[in-house]
Amino acid sequence: MPDENTTPTTLVAEDATTVHTPERAKRSATKREKAAGETTRATSKATASTQPTKSRKFSEQDKLEKLRQIGAQVADGTSTIKDAIKSAGISEQTYYNWKGSLKADDKTSKKPASASDEFAELVKLDDENQKLRKLLAEKLRTENADLRKRLGID
Repeated sequence: MPDENTTPTTLVAEDATTVHTPERAKRSATKREKAAGETTRATSKATASTQPTKSRKFSEQDKLEKLRQIGAQVADGTSTIKDAIKSAGISEQTYYNWKGSLKADDKTSKKPASASDEFAELVKLDDENQKLRKLLAEKLRTENADLRKRLGID
């Protein structure tokens, strides 16, 4: 097996011209270059973390206002839900998250009624139901009487 050498070799061609084969160009960074690269990366990370970022947290009042604004635009028919969400400056996912959390808050904010309150409401509804049934029965009696008169049955 011939000696394998990584240094550039000189070949002599038949016509006596020399041809140089290039060495593999592998250049490794020196320690100084590596250290300089790491410091620039570290400083860029440090400046990125110290730059003030705009906080996107909205208060509950802001959230409710944006949801009302979107609802009003859609109810008026001036825009679609997607357009209204874009004009409010939030994403669709944020809109649906806020809307879902608002519904969840409504469910949890309702306190369960006590038994006496439920019973009082049931009695009130029952009385109203009886009153409406009597009104309906009276109206049907008068209508039935009028139809009998017109037909000449009575």
